[in-house]
Amino acid sequence: MYPENFNYTKEHEWVSVEGDTGTIGITHHAQNELGDIVYVDLPKVGTPVAQGKSFGSVESVKAVSDIYSPVTGEVVAINELLATNPEKLNEDPHGDAWLIKVKLAAPEEIKGLMSPADYQAYLGAA
Repeated sequence: MYPENFNYTKEHEWVSVEGDTGTIGITHHAQNELGDIVYVDLPKVGTPVAQGKSFGSVESVKAVSDIYSPVTGEVVAINELLATNPEKLNEDPHGDAWLIKVKLAAPEEIKGLMSPADYQAYLGAA
């Protein structure tokens, strides 16, 4: 369920790194806890993001939740699909429903994130 090439945070975000770019999204667990997602607020391209800091929010029928960046960098792309189809986050949180792409400023930050096995153990302990 949790892709092997992703790294995870305790706030239930994931990052997948290719070259100097990190693709960020929320985990299956996060979308499941939120319920039906109705709106996604994302930053504009060019916005700086910092590891552990909020860069947007996801609104569901239950609550509004901040999204925290697993890495530091600059937003180079946002997923336009979510502006008109926020429910995609419920359907494919680890695939088509990625949130933003970030040019990594500190690639070594990835080492401090959880592996899929660590994340699943964290979920089991939570």
